[in-house]
Amino acid sequence: MKLRHTLLLALGTLLLSACNMTLAADVTPPPGYVPPTPAPTLGPLFPDQAPDIENGKAIYAEKCVDCHGEKGLGDGAQSKDLPVSVIPIGLPEFANDATPSNWYATVTQGRIERFMPPFNSLNDQERWDVVAYALTLHTTNEQIDLGKTLVEANCAECGDAFTNLEMMSALSEDDIVKFIREGNGNFPAFGSGFSDEEAYAAAAYIRTMTFAAPAAPVAVAATETPVNAEAVTPAAEGTPVDGATPAATEEAALAPSTVKGQVDNRTGTNLPAGLKITLRGFDHGTDPSAGPTEFLTVEGEVNPDGSYSFETELIESQIYLTEIEVNGMSYQSGFGVVPAGVSELVLEPIIIYPTTDDTSELKVEELQIFFDLASEEAQIFAVYFITNNSDKTVLIPMTDGKNIPFIAFPEGATGLGFETTDSSAAFVPTDNGFAIPPSEEPYGLIAFASIPKTKEIKIIQTALLPINTISLFLPEGMEAEGATLTDNGVQSLQGANFHTYTGSPVAKDAALEFTLSGKPETVTESPDITQNQYVLIGVGALGITLILAGVWMYLRDRKKEENDGEEDDEDDDAYEDTESIMDAIIALDDLHRTGKISDEAYSKRRAELTSSLKKGN
Repeated sequence: MKLRHTLLLALGTLLLSACNMTLAADVTPPPGYVPPTPAPTLGPLFPDQAPDIENGKAIYAEKCVDCHGEKGLGDGAQSKDLPVSVIPIGLPEFANDATPSNWYATVTQGRIERFMPPFNSLNDQERWDVVAYALTLHTTNEQIDLGKTLVEANCAECGDAFTNLEMMSALSEDDIVKFIREGNGNFPAFGSGFSDEEAYAAAAYIRTMTFAAPAAPVAVAATETPVNAEAVTPAAEGTPVDGATPAATEEAALAPSTVKGQVDNRTGTNLPAGLKITLRGFDHGTDPSAGPTEFLTVEGEVNPDGSYSFETELIESQIYLTEIEVNGMSYQSGFGVVPAGVSELVLEPIIIYPTTDDTSELKVEELQIFFDLASEEAQIFAVYFITNNSDKTVLIPMTDGKNIPFIAFPEGATGLGFETTDSSAAFVPTDNGFAIPPSEEPYGLIAFASIPKTKEIKIIQTALLPINTISLFLPEGMEAEGATLTDNGVQSLQGANFHTYTGSPVAKDAALEFTLSGKPETVTESPDITQNQYVLIGVGALGITLILAGVWMYLRDRKKEENDGEEDDEDDDAYEDTESIMDAIIALDDLHRTGKISDEAYSKRRAELTSSLKKGN
């Protein structure tokens, strides 16, 4: 399998403050559009001061662990929700080839083609701190100790040469290993006889020489008495043994704390008697790099008036939610985070609406259709923004588990599947499909399809729901002709050109019809991250999340990998460069993680790819 490097077509979200967007001045924004701030620019590609990996560790735990995972293996809690595999930055096969300056640029400007936004919330030094910590994820303390021993024994005088932040920010560990073995003007080839294990251990230790020294521990003044946490923990009953009245501060500590909320029943019928409700609690624990873990699951009953209450100890920053199941549908409250010093946490109401299977309650507020004609078939992905402004939950059955009954693919196209957008309002799972409750936020669905590529491609798509606004985005060089389309011309967006069109509203059961013609112009790919061929399109008040057109390529290649299974015996020659091999490793890891390839086949194939990667280096 070889993942092609296709032009990224992305949709931006106003809800993600870190993800800045640009909209060309000659493109008319939708009503309510708020112009975003410009994308961040890169400063010097080396830090002003030595990175602090302890601060970087804390930042990683807050900003990165949910996707990249605690050890950087791409197995974070949110990684399974993305339509692409998260790059395993903690694997030596990937990290040894990485330079701090490139990772800093990625953190600063994002890598949207892999669903990673720019982190504008971090200042310049914080970005270097988290990059430095991320570069330690593939190493071990034992490896660092071995490297220190080797460097001090063979080139003790080389230390100053490796503390130059500008030089070291441009070097990968592969580069450092080459210097160790071949020498440099600043130091001799002191590791010419090192094994691979020794050379990379030395390189890992040399990298640590650019980090700031750990902060010295703060001594406790002699007059201060450390607090014994156990001494102030109240007894379970909360009553002093001697019957004395506790101090006011002790009363606050002993007062029972509660999590409470309300089930807002709008169905017009009574809630089931003895309705069970589950409280779930999550905590970050003492290890900030571990991510939130569930520490509490307790069941109770909803009172006849819809109220509920749980007694539990509340600690600042804990996270709670409640869940119920009514008539085969699961409902969940919003998340509640415990503020400091409170004894009561009130969760958002759980609203239960009457249900209907009448999809006429739904409307497509906007449909955006993207086309990619760079491969053998024309690739289409359509992003639907669906609203339910009624007072009923609409039930959507999926009898075959594949098709959504209110979305049609173009005639002659092959449907490849659906994904939800990250900032979509929450769909409610049901026994035979899903449900769409009323919501002020739109529901986002992406439909992937392919259609045979001919000189002229006729698109005929039935609107199974009324569509208010339509936008088309074509590769430069392509044209669309249709009676209801308005040609907005070629728009230049962040260095990539698109031929854009808008369409008139389409009534339910009517058809959207147009013809594509022309030939896409060649897109040149640049290895410079500041010149990536991608575009961010602002969508105003709809505020959907980041979507990439190339994801359908990933899905297609993943499907091919599934079909090949254990019989995949492609030659390593099919991989033309290191990036292609890493793409293959990432896709293979994804297949194995989801149980779609056996352990034996996975281990064998991964070993082959890793060997090819080392040969290529």
